[in-house]
Amino acid sequence: MGPWILAVLCLALLAALWWALTELYRLKMAHVRASPSPVARNPSEQFDQLLSMLIALHEYGVSRTGNVSNEEFCGLFLDKALQLAGSARGTVMMLDEENGTLSICAAKGLPRAEKALQLKPGEGLAGRAMKSGRPIFLPEPRKDPRFVMGPEGAPPEPILSVPLMLKGKPLGVLNIHDTSKALAADETTLKCISLLAVEAAAVLHHQQRYDSLQTFYLEMVQTLARAVDARDAYAHDRVEHSRAWARDLAREMNLPEQMVRYVEFATMLQGVGKIGIDQAILSKPGKLTPEEFEQIKKHTTIGYRMLAPIKFLGPVAQMVLYHQEWYNGRGYPEGLKGEEIPLGSRIVAVVTAWEAMNSDRPYRKRLSREVAVSELKKGAGTQFDPQVVEAFLRAEARRQAEEPPAKD
Repeated sequence: MGPWILAVLCLALLAALWWALTELYRLKMAHVRASPSPVARNPSEQFDQLLSMLIALHEYGVSRTGNVSNEEFCGLFLDKALQLAGSARGTVMMLDEENGTLSICAAKGLPRAEKALQLKPGEGLAGRAMKSGRPIFLPEPRKDPRFVMGPEGAPPEPILSVPLMLKGKPLGVLNIHDTSKALAADETTLKCISLLAVEAAAVLHHQQRYDSLQTFYLEMVQTLARAVDARDAYAHDRVEHSRAWARDLAREMNLPEQMVRYVEFATMLQGVGKIGIDQAILSKPGKLTPEEFEQIKKHTTIGYRMLAPIKFLGPVAQMVLYHQEWYNGRGYPEGLKGEEIPLGSRIVAVVTAWEAMNSDRPYRKRLSREVAVSELKKGAGTQFDPQVVEAFLRAEARRQAEEPPAKD
């Protein structure tokens, strides 16, 4: 994702956090002036508790963008909300925009059968809270028709449903079973939970925007890669195959998920610069002349110039530029050596070499697995980074072991 987009989203989250803290401060001062409820906790303690929770949710959501699932974040949010409410049971339900239903994303203290519950907007307590955009509190669920009973029947304790809304858009619902029987008498706690829900909704929205952008980026990269693929009959339909190898290898080397994604993109786009090379040279069945080889070598810089202006592909452009560098310094375009070559480029070099050896080319048929493995080992330390080759062979051996045996 482009830095400017991430900056805007982070500013939006900070604005939501600032609004929440301002509202909480107003509530705190109101409680200082009013006589406290006999069951209410100390407002100053609640303020400190909520402040730490808001900061924790914000930092967790922003710092781990792209590396955290909705389930993981909703579990953290639910734990914080239950701690704030002094409750032992609750759920977070997320809205599936495709089928228009609410389903449980995180749960605590519920029977397994209850976790399969699904509701439509306006149906049940959670559905009504989401449709109205306002929290709903039921002191006696068993006597209230708004509550949809699960297989275990209605719980005996009161229930609070708080919609997760951002700019009028529903994202889900927080449900808290009031096992402490204190929520109804503690308006400050109800307000604090609502403020926590505002921050959770902002983080979830940020995550959804990130996921949507990543999907858009992937589709754009796939389109570019297929455009290159279409010009090379020998590489037809190998884009996703190469991408899978790149993903496996990057994860074998324990790279962060964002780096894994960049390596995937670079592997898919390593040949994009060949769009600027004469097709007759690319498809020539015989040996290239020195002049023709010089033309071929330009594809790395052409690819870099095509990708570099696209902000989110900045790291990918660097990997594409240097993926033909050799570990011993005898590659091109700049003759980089060893760790001077970006790690992503060293990974792309191994993956593309493996794919080239395992596919038919204009000048030869595909090599056997044994020969291809031998060639990678032979190139370790000269053409390829030995550690990358070692990691690739581990991943390849594992994949080979997992493949079903060929039928006679």
